[in-house]
Amino acid sequence: MTEFFSLLDSDVIGFDLDHTLCRYHLKETSKLIYESFARYLVEHKGYDKDLLNLTPATWDFCFKGLVVDLEDGNLVKLSEDGTVLRATHGTTDLSTEEIIKHYGPKREWKHFNSLNTSFARSAKYYLYDNYFDLPGALLCGRIVDMLHKRGNEVNSDFWKDMVAAIDYNYNTSAFREDAGTYFPNVKRDPGRYLQTCSESVKTWLSSMKNAGKVLLLITSSHSDYCRLICEHILGKDFEELFDIIITNALKPGFFSLKPQQRSFKNLVNDVEESEDMPSLDKPGWYSQGNWMHLHELLKTMTGKAEPKVVYFGDSMRSDMFPASSFGKWETVMIVEEMEGEGVPKSDAAKSNEAQVEPQEKKGKFEESMKSPSTKSNQWGSYFVDVHRSGGEDEEIQKLTWCCHCIHKYSTMAIPSVEHIANLPLDYKFPRFSPDKPCTNGYFPRPPDSLLKRCKSLT
Repeated sequence: MTEFFSLLDSDVIGFDLDHTLCRYHLKETSKLIYESFARYLVEHKGYDKDLLNLTPATWDFCFKGLVVDLEDGNLVKLSEDGTVLRATHGTTDLSTEEIIKHYGPKREWKHFNSLNTSFARSAKYYLYDNYFDLPGALLCGRIVDMLHKRGNEVNSDFWKDMVAAIDYNYNTSAFREDAGTYFPNVKRDPGRYLQTCSESVKTWLSSMKNAGKVLLLITSSHSDYCRLICEHILGKDFEELFDIIITNALKPGFFSLKPQQRSFKNLVNDVEESEDMPSLDKPGWYSQGNWMHLHELLKTMTGKAEPKVVYFGDSMRSDMFPASSFGKWETVMIVEEMEGEGVPKSDAAKSNEAQVEPQEKKGKFEESMKSPSTKSNQWGSYFVDVHRSGGEDEEIQKLTWCCHCIHKYSTMAIPSVEHIANLPLDYKFPRFSPDKPCTNGYFPRPPDSLLKRCKSLT
């Protein structure tokens, strides 16, 4: 494996949509997602109306990479070896003594091996690894708090209601039927939630096509929502930028091996046809599907037996792990948390933020609310944390499990596509490598906490 990685060396360049090609205004979107789930629980499941009341300070709890233990209502932050670095019961911090009492002297989370090897869904835990459901972590914590307040036992029953809330707001017909809270609000005012792509990103995408690359868009969003997003961020002619668009891909299932594979389906006016397609024989816009049938089409389109694919995504579970493990694709992870740790925002991102709303129109809530991508007072850094042994006198800096996974399953990590859109296609990026310092694959620079850890180790 070479030390560097270049987009010019690839045959196919693929993108996830949400939080990859499309950046959201995180504060606005997170508030809307939380409200969508909480409103369903209050109005349809009889939960306390107080769930709908949040203060700006509450959002410090909202942190990517947490695992909610559905059996006991704890939320845990894990190190690369499965040690519990921090934990809460509901939203209340557990002390070192309480963590040791709960997880033993080695602070081992018992489901770590299952999560770490397969990223599979489980009835016993849930990983919050992307912004589309992340506000659910805060809601879970607050539900556990509320159950305690009422003197009710905490068990996994509340999770059935959470799943129902997610399905009610995000199911494939919700956009078309104007159901739930999420889609109607985004449809009414997309500019409040979605950041438009800069001209440099549009030019970058066109330059890849002009260089003979096959451009691919794969999203788990349904076609109607995908169309709304792409028209807003890229323009009405967005379809011309891509050779293949796959919606409702249901990742990570898209990367499943036989016999779990789903067939591709044709779309007519954003409705899936019932008949399965036996294979893909030409470029176009399709629904569902699997990477093996896509791979056969890419072989035909590129004229190569093993086309080189680079895939950009933001979710470890849905994008990086399956694309690198099963698809054997090069992967570029979008890690917005880098911007919360010293990596400068791109000029386009700064311009987008300035345009979303004049300062005088912003409410005090948004001004004082922490963005979910910035460092949390309660949970610390996304990349590195301090492990305290009993007695709290010895402190060891450990990589978080999320950070370890970035190095293991990604070729490189960037805060946004805007950060590389102005670079030539033959630019050579340093890649993650087991025999190089773990700071090597971050562009344009590593996050502060990793740099600090590396200095302390040398």
